[in-house]
Amino acid sequence: MRLILLGPPGAGKGTQAQHIVERHGVVQLSTGDMLRAAVKAGTPVGLKAKDIMASGGLVPDEVVVGIIADRIEEPDAKNGFILDGFPRTVPQAEALDKLLKSKGLALDAVIELRVNEGALLRRVETRIAEMKARGEAVRADDTPEVLSQRLANYRAQTEPLVDYYGEKRKLATIDGMKSIEEVTADIKRVLDALSESAARPVKSRKPAAKKAKAKKAAKAASAGRSAKKAKAVKKATKKAAKTVVKKAAKKAAPKRAAAQKAKKSAKPAARKAKTAARRGAAKGARRGSKASSRPVKKVTKKRAKAAGRLTKRG
Repeated sequence: MRLILLGPPGAGKGTQAQHIVERHGVVQLSTGDMLRAAVKAGTPVGLKAKDIMASGGLVPDEVVVGIIADRIEEPDAKNGFILDGFPRTVPQAEALDKLLKSKGLALDAVIELRVNEGALLRRVETRIAEMKARGEAVRADDTPEVLSQRLANYRAQTEPLVDYYGEKRKLATIDGMKSIEEVTADIKRVLDALSESAARPVKSRKPAAKKAKAKKAAKAASAGRSAKKAKAVKKATKKAAKTVVKKAAKKAAPKRAAAQKAKKSAKPAARKAKTAARRGAAKGARRGSKASSRPVKKVTKKRAKAAGRLTKRG
């Protein structure tokens, strides 16, 4: 079982994490503890984190993810784990998703302990007053002012994870304002439901899978039939169009043949008429020329003869 507990400072995440560890045999992984352990062990990622921490800088997300990757490979984490203090931002959550996916793992649930911030501040004030009354020292980081700042940081950086995991259907919200026992019981119900779902026989899931597969096959077959029907309709339409064209062509063929025949027969007649007209014109021209020249010739001879006679007489 792989879990994340979400909630602002003072919501009781540490207390509830211990109950889960005892009941389910998982390990609680704190980023702070993991960083210190990696540095002490001298692992490559630990040495890198050591140099950053020594310079007073913040350890980058990729280094923290690398430490988590090494830690969940250890034998005590095989049954599962609860992440404490990570992820704090959406980019860290995305990096965690990639890490788990690369190892063939996934989160089972993200449990949000929702509380009233005003009530949290009143709790801190009450606890401080009780400690002072008993003469106990109050930690410098356990004051209403410090808590107010931590709550503001939570709202700005970590609260968006509620929507992130809600969209992934991993989120279970618990009323953290109830008593510790009631909150524990609510978390137990959520985790028991997860365990029952995980332990459900594979056989009981087969009908649904089989039904889904049959539905998918039926859908594919229906799509195939629709495609086949569309293809047949297209083919029939194409064939009908060809038939219409052929009929129209067949019907127009006699008229087209007659027109072509008339055109063909008209050509020789036109040529013949043209030739006849040309010959007639030429013949007429010759006749006209002959007729016009003969009378002139006869008159000239007459006159010449008459003139000859006159000359002899004179």
